[in-house]
Amino acid sequence: MLAPVYTTAQVRELEQAALRLPEAPRLMERAGLAAAQRARATMDDTMRRVLVVAGPGNNGGDAFEVAVHLKQWFYRLTVVCPGDPTGLPGDAAAALAKWTAAGGTIEASIPAGGRWDLVIDGLFGIGLQRPLDGSYAALVETINALHLPVLALDIASGINADTGAVMGCAVQATRTISFIGLKPGLLTLDGPDHCGELHVDSLGLDAEALLPAQGRLLDASALPQALARRPANFHKGLAGTAAILGGAAGMVGAAVLAGRAALKCGAGRVHLALLTEHPLRVDYGQPELMLRAPDGILRSDEMTVIAAGPGMGTDEGARRALRQAMASPAALLLDADALNLVGEDPELAESIANRQAATLLTPHPAEAGRLLGLSTRKVQEDRLAAALAIAKRYRAFAALKGNGTIVAAPDGRWWVNPTGNPGMAAAGMGDALTGLIAGLIAQGASPLDALLAGVWLHGTAGDAVAQANGGPLGVTASELIDRARSILNRTIYP
Repeated sequence: MLAPVYTTAQVRELEQAALRLPEAPRLMERAGLAAAQRARATMDDTMRRVLVVAGPGNNGGDAFEVAVHLKQWFYRLTVVCPGDPTGLPGDAAAALAKWTAAGGTIEASIPAGGRWDLVIDGLFGIGLQRPLDGSYAALVETINALHLPVLALDIASGINADTGAVMGCAVQATRTISFIGLKPGLLTLDGPDHCGELHVDSLGLDAEALLPAQGRLLDASALPQALARRPANFHKGLAGTAAILGGAAGMVGAAVLAGRAALKCGAGRVHLALLTEHPLRVDYGQPELMLRAPDGILRSDEMTVIAAGPGMGTDEGARRALRQAMASPAALLLDADALNLVGEDPELAESIANRQAATLLTPHPAEAGRLLGLSTRKVQEDRLAAALAIAKRYRAFAALKGNGTIVAAPDGRWWVNPTGNPGMAAAGMGDALTGLIAGLIAQGASPLDALLAGVWLHGTAGDAVAQANGGPLGVTASELIDRARSILNRTIYP
């Protein structure tokens, strides 16, 4: 099963549920031991000096528990706790008492000129609600200026655990150990840039038994979930028919890329419904694609899926073609200009929400803002909430693209994708994703399974291209499509 992801509110529910167990676990003690073991695993025998920064709340309590264990293992500790440590809450105060009883001392600030091999960031955890400023911001800047490996407890201090947003400033962690389960802020927006390599410790809880997760982390299992091996007795009609609607003047390449992606991930037949006044007669780079007038394709009942938007434009011809596509009984995937048309036309928006056949939306943040009547900034402030709002409003499966793409279903379930890299911020990447998803639907994958698999495959293929070329610069959509085909085949036919 895909790894669960919990919001801050859900983690609090889990903690309360754990306290109601017949033998309530001491979660802070377990967290301290787990983090101390992780810290020890990251250091070799020459690394013995550790700086522990403990904050004013329960995250600080976790840090004191870590310090107690490391001291028992003969590491040399410097423990910093800004402010008045006597104000720590319950379990955190008990952890401080343990540290003091072990002979530990506390510094009010990071000593100038100190030398350490590792920093334990226990300043602020998942409960942070306001931007860091003043002395706490200065402390974060000092930690970052040390340029040392940093192990963050639960989440890098300054990162919002639900949104991944930087709250004023944030610790730049090398690793993060997340307690009980993953949190969305570790996986999306700025979280991945600040939390580093992720480790999860359940603290001995069966979180799923206590609170079934609404959110999950995508992994390679999304591919075989979407697509099965073909029997030997197979023909192209069994692999479905995909249509790509788009390619207005000057933007034909977008539709071609989407069509090639659908074809190369296994669709039986792919039609390009081009909106340019001077359509191509053949794609000499991919002559298997069938180029036809939009009316002929959209009126046909042979389409398994229609993907509208790549290079579509927003003129009246595009609007008319989109209305035709929306009336089709086929599954409908909307991207790019198709989303912009829906976002600006209440009638189209209502028609999408009222469709009986499956609808999939794949907006980037600006397009998501248009769909919701929000600014791009507001969408990025809470990507999870935005994705869920789109899915609910349009009764569609939605993928909000970006760092940590979020897929949402109308019933409130959601997924976060960990694959992809900044080299994929390039022309044609969205068109390739559209084609991959359409190709999977054409072959019989359910719309949701196709969306999950397509998002994961798209990012993984981009990562493979970047790795093969020594870095993310210059990653192209065409390369990604070919790599996606290889990954898909290796997974389905190992």
